[in-house]
Amino acid sequence: MGAFLGRRKTVAVRIGPVTIGGGWDAAAVSSAGAVPSAAAMNPVAVQSMTDTDTNDVEASVAQIGRLRDAGCRVVRLTTQGIREVESMTEIARRVRSLWPDVALVADVHFQPAVAMALAGVVNKVRINPGNYFIDRAADGKEAESPRLAEMAGGNFAELVDKCRETGTAIRIGVNHGSLARRIVEQYGDTPAGMVASAMEFLRVCRERDFSQVVVSMKSSNTRVMVAAYRELVAAMDAEDMHFPLHLGVTEAGNGLEGRVKSAVGIGALLTEGLGDTIRVSLTEPPENEIDVARAILQACGLDRSRTEFIACPGCGRTLYALSPVLDEIKAAVGHLPGLKIAVMGCIVNGPGEMADADYGYVGADPGMITLYRGREVVRRGVPQAEALDALVELLKADGVWVEN
Repeated sequence: MGAFLGRRKTVAVRIGPVTIGGGWDAAAVSSAGAVPSAAAMNPVAVQSMTDTDTNDVEASVAQIGRLRDAGCRVVRLTTQGIREVESMTEIARRVRSLWPDVALVADVHFQPAVAMALAGVVNKVRINPGNYFIDRAADGKEAESPRLAEMAGGNFAELVDKCRETGTAIRIGVNHGSLARRIVEQYGDTPAGMVASAMEFLRVCRERDFSQVVVSMKSSNTRVMVAAYRELVAAMDAEDMHFPLHLGVTEAGNGLEGRVKSAVGIGALLTEGLGDTIRVSLTEPPENEIDVARAILQACGLDRSRTEFIACPGCGRTLYALSPVLDEIKAAVGHLPGLKIAVMGCIVNGPGEMADADYGYVGADPGMITLYRGREVVRRGVPQAEALDALVELLKADGVWVEN
């Protein structure tokens, strides 16, 4: 899909077979720090999470296959303990044999030893900062308080070193609802607290020259989520950090509500150029998340893997039954990825409102359709009964048609 204009440049992070971010060269350092490079940015990656028991290897592998078929290339699985580490090892072996283009992520909470064990088994480990402490004494600096060491069970620097050795990426996954007690005591349960939590861990990564880091700032509240990501980017920019972002509205729900909340939160940030990988979290089979994620990306101009339709809502000027005609056109040409097709009820909305469409189907007179290629009129006065066939003929003549 190539580079996307306006996207925030980041260091590239490799998650096994999938690379996200890009455009910033961490190795090229000027007096001002790392500098942008001419390298193309990677597409925004769509990911999801299995809802199977990780210890049910057969069910987990089968669901990963279904997610891949739906278009997902980064799949996360929960790993609560050592038993899940053993299961993840077998899952990873099978997935790499069946689908080497799928990246696997382990979701780890409460047990830092599990993250250590999984480094090298999976392509990325997602950790919650609330489960770790930062041992400054190891770097010859002031030690963190004994109270802090008691509050969390793992030394983050040790995980960073292990992940560097094994080529494993890390996601620092800050959740609005699970900030460390000391962060809440200082900042409250706020976006500022989420940013503070992320930044102290990102500083450790930079100090230890580890760039394979992704950051997420999730909340079920879209306003909190959007504010946290914006504040995080400002904080990273102030310290010359350029880590990629994983976007998501956590616990979005299902049906219309889940889709709208996800589109509002994720879409707001994508349109600002923020975000390198996304997950739509629905209380539904995870396969349902992928099409929604791709629709969000396409609406933000970041994906053209499907046909996009521009259609007016209809009004008293509409010259044909707009809704059923749109359904017929979608059924006939909706398998052509990368095309943008406008279906407009009258010449007031078309062609002006469809200026960036590749092709247009516009009501011109009662029962008559005008076909466009871009802004160019190709055929006028096509009887509506013949107009869909005429559109297909035009697509074929232009060499953009493929059989479904």
